[in-house]
Formats: sequence, C-alpha cells, structure tokens
Amino acid sequence: MDAKPAVVAVAAILIVLAMASTPLRAQSKPEGTPPPAVPPVAPNVPPTPGSEGTGSPSITVLDTQEVQGILGREVRSAADENMGRIVDVIVDVEGRARAAIIDFGGFLGVGSRKIAVDWKALHFIPAASKRYRVILELTREQVKPAPEYKEGKPVIILGPTGNLEPFP
Repeated sequence: MDAKPAVVAVAAILIVLAMASTPLRAQSKPEGTPPPAVPPVAPNVPPTPGSEGTGSPSITVLDTQEVQGILGREVRSAADENMGRIVDVIVDVEGRARAAIIDFGGFLGVGSRKIAVDWKALHFIPAASKRYRVILELTREQVKPAPEYKEGKPVIILGPTGNLEPFP
C-alpha cells in the first residue's frame, strides 16, 4: 500500500479542520458605500387576532411638543405660589398614577419635606414656552398639615379637597 494517498487524506482533513476553526471576517466595504437601508417605522397598529407574540413590538413616535417629563418639574398653586418640585410618582398595581410626591416647603432644600398629593389634584397646562406648567389645586395652607411621605411606610395622600386618604 502506498503511503502517499493516506498522507494526502490526512493533510486534507487537517486543512478542513483548520478552516472550520478560523473565525469569519466581515468583508470591508469600499469607502463611500452607503449603510444598509433601515426599514421604515410602522405606525402603532394593533395586532391581528392570533398574531400576539409572533412579530416585532410596535413602535409609537411621540412629538416632543406633545409630551414632557415631570420629575423635577416645579409645581405652582392656582394663586401662583411655589409648592415645590415633583420628585416621584406613586402608581397602583395596575400602573395608574395615583399620587405625586412633592418636595414641599423649605428654602434651598433646607427644611423641606416630601408629601403625597392625589394625582387628580394636579393639572398640566401648556405654557407659551412649549413647556407644561404643573398646577396643584391646593393652597400652601392646605398642604402644610399633610403628613410627610416616607418610603416603606403607609402612604397618606392629600386629596384635591384637602382631605387625607390612605393609599391601599
């Protein structure tokens, strides 16, 4: 038996194994080649019956003039008194906003305390500067006696009429 065919077969196997273990490299594109096209954003279309969980998630595009973040936003009374800033939002088990936590009172952060006010007591009003103003329909005198909000403790919410209500 001739040893040459066996050596050739072993060499061929080694070459195949070496090629299989070598990582593939991306081919370089010539300069000036445009990036691949991005598929257009589909409008927020409800899924067809039976297609839940089978496609890509929907995408909704909101105009920045129509939406605003509220954390850190200043809160004013109807009489234009500074009531503090929104520092948190309390939601119920279904994800509905129930109360805003307002850092109330004090001066430059000294002597302030956090209070929970009913979400229904807040009004979001567009201002001329395209930023929303947050108006609380309570006065400083109604808010002063409200108990302080403390994380991990039962939440007492100051209602739009000035009444205190426990959060379940």
